[in-house]
Amino acid sequence: MSTEDFAEDVIAVLDALGIDSADVYGTSMGGRTAQWLAINHPDRVRRLILGCTSPGGPHAVERDAAVRRALAQPDREAAERALLELMYSPEWLASHDGPRTVLGDPDMPVHARRHHLAASNGHNAWDRLDEIGSATLVLHGADDRMTPASNAELLAQRIPNAEAHVLPGLRHAYFHENRPVASKLVGDFLAH
Repeated sequence: MSTEDFAEDVIAVLDALGIDSADVYGTSMGGRTAQWLAINHPDRVRRLILGCTSPGGPHAVERDAAVRRALAQPDREAAERALLELMYSPEWLASHDGPRTVLGDPDMPVHARRHHLAASNGHNAWDRLDEIGSATLVLHGADDRMTPASNAELLAQRIPNAEAHVLPGLRHAYFHENRPVASKLVGDFLAH
């Protein structure tokens, strides 16, 4: 499976629901999938929002080795703590006990997690990003170490009609930690 394959799955869902076109908001791996959706099916994407994602491939700014090690550790509890610290600021974690649905499905089998990671790591839309014709909003937390924030500018520079907003003090789950600001940006973008 690849992020391009996942975009085809989105098309199958839209077709099954009888939806000709939609505003698309994808974060992280969903943002990688949304890139392919807008590239391969431009008539199906009215407006595109890409959050905490990257173009992939050699042009992307990748997470550092310490982040990779923290996420790959065999102790599931320690890996989850590391993931939470990548998602949220220390201040937010100290004042919010949960729920934290951004961590994904806790019952996802190991093989599915491996395929998810392989698809995400294999993403590379750089050479075709300039084909995206939809107005595009790129959002990112400035302190995101999971997918470094410099990827937001790369995407905004490569995609025609794109604008980027990097939100200070926020990490990978910017949309959850500061929902009022992120939602306003999205709402304003969709209203135009």
